[in-house]
Amino acid sequence: MSRRIISVLVAILCSVAGLRAQEFNCKVTVMKDKIRSAGVDPEVFTSLEKAVQDFVNTRRWTTDEYASSERIECNIFINLTANNVGGDANAFSGTFSIQASRPVYNTSYTTPIMNYVDRDFAFKYSQFNPLNFDDNRVQGVDALSSNITAVVAYYMYLVLAMDYDSYSPLGGTNYLKRAQNIVNNAPDGKGIGGWKSVENNKNRYWLVDQLLNKRFEEVRKFWYTMHREGLDSMSQKPVEARTRILTNVRKLYQVNRENPSSVLLQFITNTKSNEFLNLLESAPKNERGQYISMLSIIDVPNANKYNQLK
Repeated sequence: MSRRIISVLVAILCSVAGLRAQEFNCKVTVMKDKIRSAGVDPEVFTSLEKAVQDFVNTRRWTTDEYASSERIECNIFINLTANNVGGDANAFSGTFSIQASRPVYNTSYTTPIMNYVDRDFAFKYSQFNPLNFDDNRVQGVDALSSNITAVVAYYMYLVLAMDYDSYSPLGGTNYLKRAQNIVNNAPDGKGIGGWKSVENNKNRYWLVDQLLNKRFEEVRKFWYTMHREGLDSMSQKPVEARTRILTNVRKLYQVNRENPSSVLLQFITNTKSNEFLNLLESAPKNERGQYISMLSIIDVPNANKYNQLK
């Protein structure tokens, strides 16, 4: 059943019950151990956590209706490493990590749909100020202040895209386009990075560019196969589901051959490496070899783990 059909059913149920819920159930954690400045009020970090959490959980990101049980589970970790960015006491830099998951049908298991660390995160935040975002005015009036909502909104649209892609082939395209709109209109100023193609080949620009690029379409088709045709069938037909997922790893392998070291393939393997390992471990040893070889090339950081399963 596609996410679109599920959404319609959920909307009907919600209208009957009189219930409405936003798309995300997100917890935000701000880590500030590396911030030593005596001029920073510790309460600003608590305020920041609440502001980002409220921004994600109360904003309407889609036109679909979600029941509370349909909300996407996610965690955001903001690890602050410096303040006084550009000489502004309210400006910080650090890393932005996001994890998200969706349930697997007929099980209590949830499967990750995003596990990613963005290491180029700078922003300005004033205590108790609400976070506002407009898709039509991404830059806002102050670049550093707008960058926090731009980055958060970019990743929430990516989470939605990966979630919708997992329920229907290429189902998340609309949300990828919204993320790309943020890239094209991103805040630009001193200390801000991660948005431009010329900065490096593994940033926000390239991630959404590759997700929308026809050259990488097989990756998104694999994503649907792994979730809807694989994991969602695991409880009823585990052998067939496992075989279907592992067989389709060849699609990732072929894309990797044509586009070595792409940020998209790293994005996928960062999210799914543990599940790939578990699937290999459950397969007969005499069937693992070809998949181990392909995954070791696609996912170099985990090559030793794959090879230990030979």
